[in-house]
Amino acid sequence: MILCKWNDLPDDMRIDEVRPYYEILAKKQGQIFFKRVFDFVVALIMLIVLCIPMIIISIWIKIDSKGPVFYRQERVTTNGEHFKIHKFRTMVSNADKIGTQVTVDNDSRITNVGSKLRRVRLDELPQLIDVLQGTMSFVGTRPEAVKYVDQYKPEYMATLLMPAGITSEASIRYKDEDKLLKKADDVDKAYVENVLPGKMKYNLESIKKFSFWGEIVTMFRTVLAVLGKDYK
Repeated sequence: MILCKWNDLPDDMRIDEVRPYYEILAKKQGQIFFKRVFDFVVALIMLIVLCIPMIIISIWIKIDSKGPVFYRQERVTTNGEHFKIHKFRTMVSNADKIGTQVTVDNDSRITNVGSKLRRVRLDELPQLIDVLQGTMSFVGTRPEAVKYVDQYKPEYMATLLMPAGITSEASIRYKDEDKLLKKADDVDKAYVENVLPGKMKYNLESIKKFSFWGEIVTMFRTVLAVLGKDYK
């Protein structure tokens, strides 16, 4: 993975608001290269080690409810490219057609097995496939659904200079965003107007301070957050 040349970026990213972030990353091409090598090697090892547990989870999902094992929603990653994310299905089949594309606390669409998987983030294990393919990284801005990216402010487009990530500082800080949205009358509106700006503040700051070793620290912080540590 290398940073795309400025003139090769999509028109909606080749703007003044994105330029400062691009120039910061352009000076760190070596670290970006090592980030990709790390992602590929670690994702491959984890997939090999976790293949049996993932098969067991797949069977558990099929027994619990009707529908596919994986949830494949279209998301946005590097340079605005679209891809279909791999996640274990934790909701009833076609959940995104009977409700919002963000999840609220105690969402009625979540299955019994799904609630257990989401509690410890096991539903995200299949994203190792996306990391291996290069459409995602271990650390980076969480991949948003197309409908939310379409509402990005110009500066937010800078987060698409790098691959979407499984975790990030924003993910750690907003690990309970479903609870924040629980009481909203219009969940989509509340997400775009209230939650997304807060997350983007952390995402943009992470680009300014990008370093390979800093991302390793973020991964360890994520593990602690899943185990219950509160970073607020």
